[in-house]
Amino acid sequence: MLSSGDIMQLVQSLIWLLAGVGVFIVGMNFMGDALGKSAGNGMKTLLGKISNNRFSGVGIGAGVTAIIQSSSATSVMVIGLVNAGVMTLMQATPIIMGANIGTTITGVLVALKNDYFNMAMYLLAFAGVMMGFAKKEKIKIAGSLCSGLGLIFVGLEVMSSDQAFGNPLVETLFTNIFSVIDHPLLLILVGIIFTALIQSSSAATGVVITMVGTGVLPLDLALFIVLGANIGTCVTALLASIGAQVNAKRVALIHFTFNVIGTVIFTAIIWIFREPMVNLLISFFPGDDPMSLQMRVSAFHVIFNVTTTLALLPFVKQLVKYSCLVIKDKEDTKEELALKYIDDRLLATPSVALGQVKKEMDYMFSLVEENIRLSFVTMENGSVEHGKKIAENEDIINFTNSALTKFLIKLSPNVEQSDETFIGSCFHVLNDLERIGDHAENFYEIGEEMYTKKLTFSEIAQCDIKEMHGAVVGMLEIAKDAFENLNDSRLPELATIENKVDAMKRDLTASHFARLAEGNCSMDASPYYSSVVVGLERVADHLVNIGYSIVNPVGSQKDFN
Repeated sequence: MLSSGDIMQLVQSLIWLLAGVGVFIVGMNFMGDALGKSAGNGMKTLLGKISNNRFSGVGIGAGVTAIIQSSSATSVMVIGLVNAGVMTLMQATPIIMGANIGTTITGVLVALKNDYFNMAMYLLAFAGVMMGFAKKEKIKIAGSLCSGLGLIFVGLEVMSSDQAFGNPLVETLFTNIFSVIDHPLLLILVGIIFTALIQSSSAATGVVITMVGTGVLPLDLALFIVLGANIGTCVTALLASIGAQVNAKRVALIHFTFNVIGTVIFTAIIWIFREPMVNLLISFFPGDDPMSLQMRVSAFHVIFNVTTTLALLPFVKQLVKYSCLVIKDKEDTKEELALKYIDDRLLATPSVALGQVKKEMDYMFSLVEENIRLSFVTMENGSVEHGKKIAENEDIINFTNSALTKFLIKLSPNVEQSDETFIGSCFHVLNDLERIGDHAENFYEIGEEMYTKKLTFSEIAQCDIKEMHGAVVGMLEIAKDAFENLNDSRLPELATIENKVDAMKRDLTASHFARLAEGNCSMDASPYYSSVVVGLERVADHLVNIGYSIVNPVGSQKDFN
């Protein structure tokens, strides 16, 4: 029978234990954020190599997860990319498999290091210096990385200290608990629930590794909890798929199914061959020191994820077909306006989100370009057959401007300082593209009205407008190349053409009024001519802003030499 003093001591030890887990998770988040920022371009490069090759998909999944230190975050990101239509189910499935391999790095890190406290103090002291005195963003990120790693070691030190698992009362408590919960299925359930609660299989596995290292948890029981943790980590992806498109929900189902199949296979193997499996792990890492005990769990975690991936990789098509059978396409096929490359789930990985923002804006630019072209086809040929397409494009342009602006507002607090300039330029470019889209729509409406009223410009007026339109089209090509490829080599040419367009507006307006005075132009067509000339000049102004946005967020030419 425990005395009141023993109970109080036990409660304090459990609080100490929970504090260690909390610090460990905070450290993982710090380290994951820092790695994500420092390796942002690396993630963009990896995701840029997405293909239908299964092995490269596994490599991408493992690489991205190793960078951000969370298979859950990778799964959510993949769901976001699938939901945005950037990635297919066939491409996403191997990446999800690879994410399970990438997440084993944390377990190896936990198992390898024993002198947590000294290492933590060195890292935290180093991090404090870098974050406190450094001015360069990269050094501050390195400090944040060291800070996260130091906090992980602090959390591990707290969990393995005498105040936590080192307390005989805590050891007795867990010994009694696991003497009751010693059935494999119950242990798997414990792993599922614990991981679902803390939303991190890496943290859950880290706790299990620490418990085995302190002798609180027997190795054979720990293996089943680790298996449960791999199912529990699917909860994050399942929650993230709520409200998503059908294919995004299928990704979450595939992730869950993949881990369940692996867990079932390994549960059966360990259940039947428990002693041989334990002996095999002991033979890999003999000895009774904490590191050997911990490495056995970490090794099993690696073996489980690598073996499951290799076993199920040939069945990617079958997993995709299974997900399509379980989650069927919606009968209502009515399409709603949505961003083509962006999904709010990508906010968790800012570097990836920025890459998708660029793709979305490039797509918006292509729609604006198409509308400018189609609107002048109407004016030149008197054909109104493109009206529906122009209206559809204009709806997408307006929606993209509004939706992407909102996304950028949510994204901007999470990006690196070096990316803030790009975010700023995006806001201005979005507005310029939307205004050009409006002008394109106006050009079409002018052509439509003239067609309806059977009005035409004089031959001279048509030649003048065609020349001015050609100059603006040339500017559009230069501005598009500058923005999409960050190419500033032709910006001086862009400014020169814009000055030419300004001069053309003055000259064409003057010559137009001269023709009116001489009676060589129709008075009824005059307002339309003036509107086209003014509209083209304003389009030219917006194109200069877009082109120069790559060197100045507001599109100013002053800072460009």
